[in-house]
Amino acid sequence: MRYLETDLYFEGLPPFNVSGSPFNVVPIHHYPELMKATCALINAEWPRSETARMRSLEASCDTLPCSLVLTTEGFNRVIAHCKLSPIQAKKKACFIESVVVDKSFRGQGFGKLIMKFAEDYCRVVLDLKVIYLSTIDQDGFYERIGYTHCPPISMYGPRHCELPSLKTATKKYMKKEL
Repeated sequence: MRYLETDLYFEGLPPFNVSGSPFNVVPIHHYPELMKATCALINAEWPRSETARMRSLEASCDTLPCSLVLTTEGFNRVIAHCKLSPIQAKKKACFIESVVVDKSFRGQGFGKLIMKFAEDYCRVVLDLKVIYLSTIDQDGFYERIGYTHCPPISMYGPRHCELPSLKTATKKYMKKEL
């Protein structure tokens, strides 16, 4: 089932697809049967205990934080994941993190697709205006899909002092206006 940008729904969010693709992005808390596969996908890229990872996925909700999974129309395969987290000082913005595509699907446009879905979801469902992210080595990819470099942003509110670790950090911060 596909939904258009003009469809109105807020509770029990259905599969979200405004891009006309044979894939859907779904909030993982509405499809708990996808959590184990999603946990394995994320841990293949950034190893962490399964318990900690599952707790993070289980915290997903209809507002923020929200973990989104790119899946096939039959919901039988997890292709990609991203997590949308709140930014305390910016109520109409979120921080996207843990963007990962299954290794067997890389290089086929699925990173761009999950980002497009996430942006549509943020704009249409969550009514957000800006997405922020950080990256170590994928800034070229994010630039190609419309993200621009910006000063570091804290998800936890304003800093009242400078952090020395940020001076030598290899992370690059980026944002996109929706």
